[in-house]
Amino acid sequence: MKTYDEKHIKNVVLIGSAKSGKTTLAETMLFEAGITGRRGSVEEKNTLSDYHEIEHERGSSVYATPLHTEWKDYKINIIDTPGLDDFIGEVIAAIRVCDTAVILLNAQHGVEIGTEIIFDYVDRYQRPTILAINHLDHEKADFQNTLEEAKNFFGPAVTLMQYPIETGPGFNAIIDLLKMTMYKFPAGGGKPEKLPIPESELERANQLHNELVEKAAENDEKLMELYFEKGNLDEDELREGLKLGMMNHHVFPVFCLSAKKDMGSGRLMGFIDNVAPSAVDMPAEMLEDGSALKCTVQAPTRLFVFKTLVEPHLGKLSLFKVMSGELTPGMDFYNEKTNTNERIGQLFILDGKNRNAVESLKAGDIGATLKMKNTRTSDTLNAKGATGNIDPIHFPDPKIRMAILAKNKADDEKLGEVLHEIHAEDPTIVVQYDKETRQLLLYAQGELHLTATKWRLQHVYKMDIDFIKPRIPYRETIQRIAEASYRHKKQSGGAGQFGEVYMRIEPYHDGMPNPKDITVRDTEVHELPWGGKMVFLNCITGGVIDSRFMPSIVKGVMEKMSEGPLTGSYVRDVRVSVYDGKMHPVDSNDISFKIAGMMAFKEAFHAAEPQLLEPIFDVETEAPEQVMGDIMSELQTRRSIIMGMDSRGSFQIIKARTPLAELDKFNSALRSIAQGRAKVKVNFAEYATVPGELQKKLTEEYRKTEQEY
Repeated sequence: MKTYDEKHIKNVVLIGSAKSGKTTLAETMLFEAGITGRRGSVEEKNTLSDYHEIEHERGSSVYATPLHTEWKDYKINIIDTPGLDDFIGEVIAAIRVCDTAVILLNAQHGVEIGTEIIFDYVDRYQRPTILAINHLDHEKADFQNTLEEAKNFFGPAVTLMQYPIETGPGFNAIIDLLKMTMYKFPAGGGKPEKLPIPESELERANQLHNELVEKAAENDEKLMELYFEKGNLDEDELREGLKLGMMNHHVFPVFCLSAKKDMGSGRLMGFIDNVAPSAVDMPAEMLEDGSALKCTVQAPTRLFVFKTLVEPHLGKLSLFKVMSGELTPGMDFYNEKTNTNERIGQLFILDGKNRNAVESLKAGDIGATLKMKNTRTSDTLNAKGATGNIDPIHFPDPKIRMAILAKNKADDEKLGEVLHEIHAEDPTIVVQYDKETRQLLLYAQGELHLTATKWRLQHVYKMDIDFIKPRIPYRETIQRIAEASYRHKKQSGGAGQFGEVYMRIEPYHDGMPNPKDITVRDTEVHELPWGGKMVFLNCITGGVIDSRFMPSIVKGVMEKMSEGPLTGSYVRDVRVSVYDGKMHPVDSNDISFKIAGMMAFKEAFHAAEPQLLEPIFDVETEAPEQVMGDIMSELQTRRSIIMGMDSRGSFQIIKARTPLAELDKFNSALRSIAQGRAKVKVNFAEYATVPGELQKKLTEEYRKTEQEY
């Protein structure tokens, strides 16, 4: 394959809502350029990009898939992405390494919900943006409404480059305002005929062309001067102005398409070639140390890994962008994050599952290689002469969690290994073992994301698993003073066991005075790993318990506090005073006083009005004003306390405090209420008292579980 220089490589990411036609457009672009001999279709499950079995089952993209095409001496790398925000990690990684975002708008539906969410990341990375209005051949297509919605959402940057003569089944002609030409397509689509603009459209076309010229001239002082001198700009000057406008996010060119009928894709590719910026045109990348990295072939070679694929039978495939220099097989690189060396073996460019071996890749290009053992997504690989790490991809926090369990206990260890492998492939899947609840937790972006992960475990790794509701990490404490004693006595021939402990427990708070009725000989303050404190007072007088047994009593208390008497949850904020007891000159030992201390604490705890505490989270929900009432009602059904309201642009914000136990499936409910237009942030706030009836229910459930075991 031909090696392209850095100025003739264009990287575009296709983004948009589900069913906007991204995969179909990618297929059409490759067909138009002669890369493929026939166009596949999503319905026939034979497209180059949606090649995974799960994508065939779902009929939509789940993974971001790199492709490439060659158009008039330019190489265009294309990344086709999913349209659902459950798979937002795939989209963000693709946006991160591409230099132009092509946002597809479905002419039937206008600016859809998914588009709004995804554009946040395009805007964050300041990627030049093209708007492609697709499905103009559909009987419900409404070009003008879609254009108006785009202007309302994207703002004044929306710049008309083309408009259709007619939409619906009769769509077959586009007026191009840059070329001032009408493109008329044959019935089956394909290469259009270039015709003069009809007399009936000439006035409108001239007016819109003048607006386009003004828009291009605004982006450069020299162009503005030329415009004032000549009253117009030629095509090359227009291109330069539009490119500058795109790079500054002041121009979002609008194109017309029927990707399914192969109408308009060639003109779009021509614009990408001639106007859309290449990596060398873009601002420098930032390194973690704050320095800048310009994309140039003259610099030492540096790679940025943006995606990792782990195929059980093929191994690990790392996808990267060449950020600078030139890459050839056999080159050695250093990974500063893992402090390891990597050698590039085979070098590929990808077209879906097809791997095309290449001899070199230059700055700005996208490629792949196999078997990089110690390199993960977001890692930087530096050749000799290069140092520093490129700012990593910042993935969103998970929105949903479930406990995961292997049906076959023999698969427990393997399950953890496989999930960490899946995390390496998709960093928005987070795996964590919770020691407190003794559950393996899986965090994801939504229920569909969890479902796709379960499918992968079952079909790719051949593991049967169950998702179960995660346990809540409650805390236990007490509300009043209580006393108890416990004698541990055991005789089994030879040396026995004996230890007796008298104990007082009471709620603890910082600054509380020592008890007045007993003498405190020693005080120990234990900062608990799970929050709160345990304060231990040694109040023994007269030597009834030897001081060497005190650590064993503390150990017994701490052991019971790590599995509280009410629900098995951690105990916090308790002061324990040991003020009396007995020991035996022969039979007393550490284990005896550990058991006596544990049991005395348990009995005193039940008598001290035990109280269950639950984790409360700050929940900030951002959504359109018209659904705020429904969201507030939903929050209140989840025992939320509304803390206040605010606004951000056209969106309203509800701030609430909600128990973690009530947040299960809140994101799914929110998505349904707001039709996907809501965002939520959740952060831990505090532990608060569980309502009495709920505490009684949870305590009874725990007792039943204990009896079963």
